[in-house]
Amino acid sequence: MIRILFKQALDEKSFREGRRITLNEVSEETGISRPTLTRISNVPGYNTNTDTISALCDYFEIEPGELLKKV
Repeated sequence: MIRILFKQALDEKSFREGRRITLNEVSEETGISRPTLTRISNVPGYNTNTDTISALCDYFEIEPGELLKKV
């Protein structure tokens, strides 16, 4: 199973910027719906598409290998 390390990436970005980042903010910046972000965050093994992965990588300024983990 491939796991999306969304919460960890969100925590890292929040720490770097010294502020709290909400799912609504991520949704507005990436164009990914709030329900999709909630599922990515809370459902282990949630299946999403490469466009979503790409948008999250761009937002967090990381590579896919930093966002995805095989477990």
